[in-house]
Amino acid sequence: MRRTRWVACVGPFLFPWGEAGSRRVHGLVASLAAAGYDVVVAGGGPEPRVRTPLPGVDGPGSVSHIGLAERPPPTAGPVGSSIQTLVRWGRRTVGWLDAQPTRPSHVLVHGGQAQYMFHLQRWCRRHGVPLVVDVVDWFNGRHVRGGYLGPLHVSMKLALHHYYPRCDGLIVISSYLEDHYRRTGRPLLRVPPTLDVKGLTLDARQTAAGGSSPLTLAYAGNPHGNRKDLLGTVIEAVGRVQRDGARVELRIYGPTADEVRGLVEGRALPEGVRCLGRLPQEEVASALQAADFTVLVRRPDRATNAGFSTKFCESLASGTPVIANLTSDMGRYLRPDLEGLVCRDHTLAGVTEAFRAAARLSDAQRSVMRQAARSQALESFDYRAYAEPLGRFFRHWD
Repeated sequence: MRRTRWVACVGPFLFPWGEAGSRRVHGLVASLAAAGYDVVVAGGGPEPRVRTPLPGVDGPGSVSHIGLAERPPPTAGPVGSSIQTLVRWGRRTVGWLDAQPTRPSHVLVHGGQAQYMFHLQRWCRRHGVPLVVDVVDWFNGRHVRGGYLGPLHVSMKLALHHYYPRCDGLIVISSYLEDHYRRTGRPLLRVPPTLDVKGLTLDARQTAAGGSSPLTLAYAGNPHGNRKDLLGTVIEAVGRVQRDGARVELRIYGPTADEVRGLVEGRALPEGVRCLGRLPQEEVASALQAADFTVLVRRPDRATNAGFSTKFCESLASGTPVIANLTSDMGRYLRPDLEGLVCRDHTLAGVTEAFRAAARLSDAQRSVMRQAARSQALESFDYRAYAEPLGRFFRHWD
């Protein structure tokens, strides 16, 4: 079987939307299409059952996608889910690769941990196809189901330390991971989260507003799922600033009101904290643009520094500055009083201090921050900016 110049992007992630990994993969394959590659994304969901073109990607290459149902269905139950993810993960993917009329020139994998990598690595070696892995996290046991000694965490660590370093090339999301994997001697490329910044429509009425009263903050995410975002600290800081006399509204998208109250030990939420539930992906940008700032506060541990928040990039792309403490590579893109405000640390005192500073800003200062946020995103997070470096990286094996 001959190899042609197409890339198979595989992994048990949902595509084109559904989770943080979806957005990560969407940006990478869009860059590869802009570099001239035809990419087929074989995701973990059940749909679509036939190969379907992905619209809205700037060529000369293309992106299409198909679902391989690698992820256990919601009805599988604990036993069925465990068998699928700890034993069978990856078998459907290599079966799909075997069924292709021509072999891909490269396989790009995102996620899947040890079991998935075992099957995929064997297939790529047997057929002489270079395997490139996208590494985006360090997988702290505190953040995953089962904890440090659970089988999921053990699988993740085995992938990080055994399978990923033995791939033909590595794409990493942060400088932390870049430093860690440089010792492998394998081809290595750092790419932050990317998206279609140029194609994102901005609402001029919202982006020009600035200086709204009350100060409007937004959080979008799942603090229970990632166990990284310190939303409870953010809520308490809002209460403190309000007691000082400032008018502040915090809009929370994602968790339910009960889940949010659980973050503050069941206490009543401060006035102005609004729990607005989950948003469809296509409505997220509009919600972010309607805020003066988004808020991202995280404990600076190894897992947080190894990853890179997609929410941060989406906020800047929407022209909404960010209030955050600096973790991972955020200091490269968040300059104090330009793209947002920097908390001196992740403590309640540090976050409260930043909120007080935000409440004192004038309309003109907020407008400057909006423009700086958008400009930074266009330069640093648009997928087209990485077409040339990703294309050069993949041509290493041509």
